[in-house]
Amino acid sequence: MTANRFLQRIQRSGYLLPAGLTGALWLKGLHPGLPGWSCPLRALTGVPCPTCYLTRATAASLTGNLDGALQLHAFGPVVAVALLTWSVFSIRQRRLLPRGIPAWPVGAGVVTLLGYWLLRVGVSFGGWPGPGLLHFPLGQLS
Repeated sequence: MTANRFLQRIQRSGYLLPAGLTGALWLKGLHPGLPGWSCPLRALTGVPCPTCYLTRATAASLTGNLDGALQLHAFGPVVAVALLTWSVFSIRQRRLLPRGIPAWPVGAGVVTLLGYWLLRVGVSFGGWPGPGLLHFPLGQLS
């Protein structure tokens, strides 16, 4: 009975999850030494995945370091704005998935993210010419 009541409380407060995630990333941006997860794809293959460096870039964006964020991943500022927007809508509507937010930007974002990743892989590993924004961060690839 007690476990059921606990689960009900969690379900009712799930709308706070986006704000909690945003706050945790903001804290990570202030204190980069905090532990995090490594990319399993990069650990196995040596090739970064489409979201490698995105957490650090988002955290940097949330603390106002846009230049540092863009050096890590071009989508960092975009994800930071999306997280802030999701947090505000979720708290206002008291829903984890707020009403009124269209789904198409997520699909378009995924397609664009994959295209950006392919360009980064080609520039970093294939020797393609490209601007610095497309290179994976130096010294952080193994």
